[in-house]
Amino acid sequence: MDLTQGTLEEKHGRAKKMMLWFGIISLVMSFAGWTSAFVVSSTRPDWLEDFKLPNAFIISTVFIILSSIAFLVAKRALKKDDRKQVTIWLLATLVFGLLFIFNQFKGFQEIIDLGYNFTGPTSNVTMSYIYLIAMVHILHVVAGLICLLVVIYNHFKQKYSSTNMLGFELAATFWHFIDILWIYLFLFLYFVG
Repeated sequence: MDLTQGTLEEKHGRAKKMMLWFGIISLVMSFAGWTSAFVVSSTRPDWLEDFKLPNAFIISTVFIILSSIAFLVAKRALKKDDRKQVTIWLLATLVFGLLFIFNQFKGFQEIIDLGYNFTGPTSNVTMSYIYLIAMVHILHVVAGLICLLVVIYNHFKQKYSSTNMLGFELAATFWHFIDILWIYLFLFLYFVG
């Protein structure tokens, strides 16, 4: 496929998708660096052995998976121009995303209750990595929620249809990426940490 072919609108759409993928690739590289540093640091003598992630992180994982499923259902409804179903599933995606963040902070509170902080005398390198990796991911979920709110707003303004889905698709791609990223991070921290 020749990327220089098509209407100006098609070219802009391809350019926006390409920019999103460049951003996603840079995020993958960043998180790969942090998880690699985690593995290298695990050989340190002050590394905390046998730490188990709080159950709230398991619950948050379920919510982010549900949010991705809801976004997929919303996209399918949009392809059928079923505005009511799109509304329901976009709002469900938002609620599940907020529940993900709530449970993440609940998990951090459980870690603090165990006596581990991000920095200071009650911190250690293991917990600092867990805080860093999870908090940077939460920031990206917040960015995803902002994108989702823009999509919901544009949906109510009737900007999207089965023939005009670009903004919707971009937000959905980013949302699914942060979902997959969390599943990777959760499994990494659960089994490697």
